[in-house]
Amino acid sequence: MIDKNKCIACGSCVSVCPVNAIEFEADGKPQIIKEKCIKCGSCVAICPTQAITINDDKESKKLT
Repeated sequence: MIDKNKCIACGSCVSVCPVNAIEFEADGKPQIIKEKCIKCGSCVAICPTQAITINDDKESKKLT
């Protein structure tokens, strides 16, 4: 999940995703495509504002 209030739309997450599971929406902010996401954590690690969390099926956790 991407916290749109924290996101600065830098595009780092989009460029680092190995499966192209993040795309920009019409509002200019990125959105994770859940069906494509492999939960590798690359986007979490590169996000300069810590706006991304990986949602597990049972819980939400931040990867650092």
